[in-house]
Amino acid sequence: MAKRAPGVRLMRTLARAAKTQQSTLFKVLDTYATPPKKRARKAPPRKALSTHANLQVPLADVWRHQQSSRSAPGQWLAERYPLPIRPGQAVVQYMRYWLYVPKRIPDIVERHGWPLIVMLHGCQQSATEFAQGTRMNRLAEDKGYAVLYPEQLMSVQAQRCWRWYDRSTQQGGGETVALAALIGNLCEQHSIDRRRIYACGLSAGAGMAAVLALNHPELIAAVGLHSGPVFGVGHTPAGALHVMRHGAGAQSDAAILGVMQRRAANASPRAPELMPMIPAVLIQGDDDQVVRPINQQHLTRQWLQLNGVPDGPATRVTVKPAGRGGGRNAQEIHDYLIGRKVVLRVVRIAGLGHAWSGGDSNLRFNAEAGPEASRMVLEFFGRHRR
Repeated sequence: MAKRAPGVRLMRTLARAAKTQQSTLFKVLDTYATPPKKRARKAPPRKALSTHANLQVPLADVWRHQQSSRSAPGQWLAERYPLPIRPGQAVVQYMRYWLYVPKRIPDIVERHGWPLIVMLHGCQQSATEFAQGTRMNRLAEDKGYAVLYPEQLMSVQAQRCWRWYDRSTQQGGGETVALAALIGNLCEQHSIDRRRIYACGLSAGAGMAAVLALNHPELIAAVGLHSGPVFGVGHTPAGALHVMRHGAGAQSDAAILGVMQRRAANASPRAPELMPMIPAVLIQGDDDQVVRPINQQHLTRQWLQLNGVPDGPATRVTVKPAGRGGGRNAQEIHDYLIGRKVVLRVVRIAGLGHAWSGGDSNLRFNAEAGPEASRMVLEFFGRHRR
């Protein structure tokens, strides 16, 4: 048999590689952009628990959550919120959400209302899975926080990804409007301390938490961004993937500058408090191959600019070694202070991939080994109020 020329073999090898790469890209894009397939409607479960009249929560779902949160004896309320009707939309859509209210009521809550943490899940997660994975309710019970878990509609995004990359969302429209309205509605229904409302998320949820805070600094007192993408760029599913892998470089500076200019234009000269700082804790795993660590570097620059802190070495650096037996990964904490207040905390965790640190590893996107991200976030939030 005649041997193929080297040039022919090379071209065929390159063609196969290109085909494989294209197939991989399409699969990843499909995670973000493919509309959900129509499924046959299932009959409702025979037994259901309803804490509010307009939403039925399967007992199995509630049971799973309670099994993982036995030390969180508070109320686990389920509800849904009507979303604003978009042009051309004929039917009202509802965003499901869950609210955890601790059983123990501290004296400060009696006087000022509950501090509230808004927890935004990542792609391919549900609100209840995020609650279970992060174990946030157990800690919230101890510290006296109510916790809100909105859930992205699969009819909006097939993998339940918050669309943090969407231009209109980044500028305050879309899902940003819906989440801000939900929080406002919750404040009217429950006794919430409006000075102590915080936003926290993982991955796409972290991206959405940043968007929410940047558009509503009068509402959000501080943010916790775990494995979050840099703000203000992307604008398409393909662009979002590029940002998650490579960050945004100079574009990230321009994006945060645009936010600051819009805020300055809308602020009254007599009311400088309309431009408050937004303290943040940024948590990132060194081994994250989904939202790569370059994003944390660019987020750090953005939040330093936003809070008026010079871009340079951290005021304080703390290095904590790994724990014995693999129960805790090594970590490095960079704190940036204004006066005595930590306005930005940057946490880098060795050996952590794309997962919530110190979470329930029985669920995807959670790593059992500490440090406990939920505890770090709560400790940081406790230092800040609007």
